[in-house]
Amino acid sequence: MANAVFWDRIARKYASDPIKDPDSYEYTLARSLSYLKSTDRVLELGCGTGSTALRVAPSVGEVVASDFSGGMIEIANEKLAAKGHQNLRFVQAPAMDAGQEDGPFDAVMAFNLIHLLPRPKDHIAAMAARLKPGGFLITKTPCLSKRAWLFGPMIAVMRLFGKAPGDLQFISFGQYDDWIREAGLEILETDVRPEPFSRYVVARKP
Repeated sequence: MANAVFWDRIARKYASDPIKDPDSYEYTLARSLSYLKSTDRVLELGCGTGSTALRVAPSVGEVVASDFSGGMIEIANEKLAAKGHQNLRFVQAPAMDAGQEDGPFDAVMAFNLIHLLPRPKDHIAAMAARLKPGGFLITKTPCLSKRAWLFGPMIAVMRLFGKAPGDLQFISFGQYDDWIREAGLEILETDVRPEPFSRYVVARKP
């Protein structure tokens, strides 16, 4: 898969780069943890090198964290070996497939992932299907539709030089929220952190 090759190639650099907006990251992580209990089973999709899963694991019963990039999962397992969390497992799998045999879950999380997926509406529906009744979908997604005129040509050029992934969806806030509701979920909380594009949403399955 071309996109997996891209993420494998940049995995070490990705792991070494600092978080661009640490205040927003810490805020949304704290909000996410406020919905979770110590007995919860959590699935994270698009976990990258595992930083968020490692932060979540001490607060819940079990975490299954997935990414389709073997390079990312390799680094995540290196971090896990250093931390030693027994309730956290990293798996290499596409977002559409990850966790199907391990669910249902009390929460499914996906941070900075959905805009990178083909057919994002279908992926949101699949995430909802992996939730227990009363479970939470917790996501943060760049919604770039208002800047598609700028980012579209820029990213096309970057792809020519191997500097951008193959899939990038230009989603609006309204479209994103509609997909979540159409998946049968009730939106409980929204925010934009970091501004002006990153849509944070917590939704519950009835």
